[in-house]
Amino acid sequence: MITVEDRQAVVAAIQRALAEDIGPGDVTSEWVLGPELQATGRFLVKEPGVIAGLEVAEEVFRQVEPTVRFRAAVVDGVPVQAGQIVAWVEGPAIALLSAERTALNFLQRMSGIATRARRFVEAVQGTGAIILDTRKTAPGLRLLDKMAVRLGGASNHRFGLFDMVLIKDNHIAAAGGITAAVRRAQAHNDQGLPIEVEVTDLEQLEEALALGVHRILLDNMDVATLRRAVALTGRRALLEASGGISLENVAEVAATGVDYISVGSLTHSVRALDISLDIETGST
Repeated sequence: MITVEDRQAVVAAIQRALAEDIGPGDVTSEWVLGPELQATGRFLVKEPGVIAGLEVAEEVFRQVEPTVRFRAAVVDGVPVQAGQIVAWVEGPAIALLSAERTALNFLQRMSGIATRARRFVEAVQGTGAIILDTRKTAPGLRLLDKMAVRLGGASNHRFGLFDMVLIKDNHIAAAGGITAAVRRAQAHNDQGLPIEVEVTDLEQLEEALALGVHRILLDNMDVATLRRAVALTGRRALLEASGGISLENVAEVAATGVDYISVGSLTHSVRALDISLDIETGST
């Protein structure tokens, strides 16, 4: 569900997309169709997945033509099957065709993200590990990408560079080491933001543990090393596995006992869910 706080940002993203696609006008629809022609459309899912973005699609039509009527047949976040109708839309044919591609772009991308997120969540079920996204999102669409991740049942990592301290390898190298980087961050942390530090081996892990950080990111460690890291940590910090995570190995990674597993592919290499909008003249 789009919150009141998020709605303004969602509408802004939609307006940018519509301006990019429609520009000064949909010349094909406006020249070929009469303004009085009414039409209906149905959103048809062509493969199994998790639907996400119906609210966004509805807002697309509202921005193009406020009189368009949108009726969802399911709610965001539920599994859907091939051949299932997930929504109907009704209104001026020009408006429906002008909004069609933008609505589908959002709906297909968000559903693709939610579907992949759900598969990862199901793969680690029973282990206690939490699947996280990353900042590897489409520029300008982070809010919607992360919304889709949640609708798929996974969780969000930090939203941006402002809401969590994440000290990575380049920070460590530039600062002169893990201890120097963490101590500087702690000295500036008047807001009480969570502090996470990336480590690549057990020696670095021991150094980070001594600094009292909130979370430690275990970067590109194999399963055996992850197990040793969990044992060494002894619940003194939360542990996040990252790097090289796939559907094929995520269950094994989760079984090591890490608290979080971050998966960049949830959003950086999205495969859109196959959904069509079939439009006919007339009314429902």
